[in-house]
Amino acid sequence: MLAYKTFLKVCYFNKKPAMKKSDFPAVIACCGALTLAACDSASTDHSGPVASWPAIGGSAAGQRFSPLQQITADNVDQLEVAWVYHTGDVSAGTDTHGATAFQATPLVVQDSMYFCTPYNRIVSLDPETGTERWTYDPEVDLTGVYTPSCRGVAYWQDSQKASSCSQRILSGTLDARLLAVDATTGKPCADFGNGGSVDLTANLGDLRLAEYYVTSAPLVVGDLVITGAFVKDGQRVDAPPGVIRAFDVRSGELVWAFDPVPPGMKPVSAEQANAGMDFTRSTPNSWGNLSADTERGIIYVPTGGSQPDHYGGPERGDMDYYGTSVVALDAGNGQPLWHFQAVHHDIWDWDVAAQPVLFEQHGTTPGVIAATKMGNIFLLNRETGAPLFPVEERPVPRSTVPGERTSPTQPHPTLPRPVHPQALTEDDIWGLYPGDRDACLAQFREFDYRGLFTPPGLEKPALLWPGLGGGVNWGSVSVNPRENIMVVNSMRVPYTARLIPREQADSLDGNDLVGANAQEGTPYVVVRGGFLSPNNTPCTAPPWGVLTAIDLDSGETLWEKPLGNLEELSPLGLGRFLEWGTPNTGGSLQTASGLIFIGATLDSYLRAYDLQSGDVLWKSKLPAPAQATPMTYRLRKNGKQYLAVAAGGHGPLAYGAKGPEKLGELLGDALVVYSLPN
Repeated sequence: MLAYKTFLKVCYFNKKPAMKKSDFPAVIACCGALTLAACDSASTDHSGPVASWPAIGGSAAGQRFSPLQQITADNVDQLEVAWVYHTGDVSAGTDTHGATAFQATPLVVQDSMYFCTPYNRIVSLDPETGTERWTYDPEVDLTGVYTPSCRGVAYWQDSQKASSCSQRILSGTLDARLLAVDATTGKPCADFGNGGSVDLTANLGDLRLAEYYVTSAPLVVGDLVITGAFVKDGQRVDAPPGVIRAFDVRSGELVWAFDPVPPGMKPVSAEQANAGMDFTRSTPNSWGNLSADTERGIIYVPTGGSQPDHYGGPERGDMDYYGTSVVALDAGNGQPLWHFQAVHHDIWDWDVAAQPVLFEQHGTTPGVIAATKMGNIFLLNRETGAPLFPVEERPVPRSTVPGERTSPTQPHPTLPRPVHPQALTEDDIWGLYPGDRDACLAQFREFDYRGLFTPPGLEKPALLWPGLGGGVNWGSVSVNPRENIMVVNSMRVPYTARLIPREQADSLDGNDLVGANAQEGTPYVVVRGGFLSPNNTPCTAPPWGVLTAIDLDSGETLWEKPLGNLEELSPLGLGRFLEWGTPNTGGSLQTASGLIFIGATLDSYLRAYDLQSGDVLWKSKLPAPAQATPMTYRLRKNGKQYLAVAAGGHGPLAYGAKGPEKLGELLGDALVVYSLPN
């Protein structure tokens, strides 16, 4: 701007007639240089790298990192919306299914963008203009689905250059199918399974309505496509299998299966399944994203707890051997190599939801990050599963429920330090409005709370702190491998859980059973709820959401900042001044220019943070909260770097924040893409 003003003064306003004709070339050169300087200050730098985004986490390693550096700390405040695409797939809920959650991270590969909608439609767009190239609608049956969501798709290219469907988009569905469509045309790949889809309900045995389906992206390793699935929480001991299956990406044939049974039980193999045998029921499932070390041929699987969630007596047996763990599998045959259990005998629903993320410690030691709902982060050797920092088995409260057999100890990492507070006292009880704290304190004194790992009991509700959502959920972490800094978003929202003898539950009315899960096959129903004030605000002090940066070499925390404000959660928008953090879900993106991009919050902002300081450098209001993970791409040397995020909200979070009448205010269907101005 200064150069431009100087240009005007010298080249336009200087009208003195004393200038000689011989001075014109020098003046013109001066003015030209100043003009170029003025233009250059706002021009886009085209000297950096180009990069696509071929997997949901950027790569199979899941680091959510891009080498792009056109968008920097100096120009990020100039970002503007380049284009917006509306899917049309949004609902506050119907008679047949719950409210939607648009959580997809798009892929950009071979000059095309691909993503899925909450109704499992697959969409291909021009990444630079947003022009629709094709859509494919698998016409899924959404009946009974709690939250229609699809977090992403996978891409595969045929190294053999086959003429039919040589580039494929793979996606799981909410009616338990695995799809393969032609990435160029959007037509089903006829040679994959049955006309382009594989029935994932095969070899699972008895299934109830909407009890088993896929919400996360499949993982492609070589010519295999691997997937787990969501199994509905807390319903019955005899739950569907949690098997992990690998299919031939060309034919859809089952190649191998990991049937996660404990030692002493014989797992069901792919050969037996192909011959008609069902997989073992009630094994731990994996509903989050898988990752892989493609060079070493190892797949990393985050698992949930065994069914049912809050009682693990003799009915569960030893089925939780692989539960709430990270399990390393041989990518070639699915055989387990090692597993690390984050919670022993999980009765808190603290499944490992986060995608395991690969990194190198000190540039030499291969590591994998296991981020958990407890806020514990375990750094493990990805070849052996051994912790890179000491992990201590510490005594924890024991259950007094007849038949229960909780573990006497639980693993605690010494480094990194937990990103969630590990204890709650009366001094931490809080209220936003007059009378709230007194009401919250009265509740707190009625709970059974003996610290972390307080088990659900019979006499009074147990306070679960962290709550069922974490801590760290499916959004996982991002890693800048050049700085070896991990960034993780987490939330701090307490829950309660109480077991009720089944014969007593039969006599209770509907209000007493709000939040109840049947846990069929056990003596107890479980009732879960929030720890909220009479005004529906958290009873614990803010921040309720935080963003944390951790040095992966030292394990030390570098900084921690509140994530989000209360703009959407307080009257008249006054909450925009309250940077107290909000419940959040989704993940972060890091770039080589030292930026962190994250939505995830309920306030509908997409933010850019400085990696070194944690300062907010930019934020932009979205059409709806981005309960998703951003991604970035740049296709050409003379092209722009684009930043994309799904802004569609998340049904359950929106319900908790706004209630049923205003639920739709925090839902949407927009894919929003930013770039620097021309």
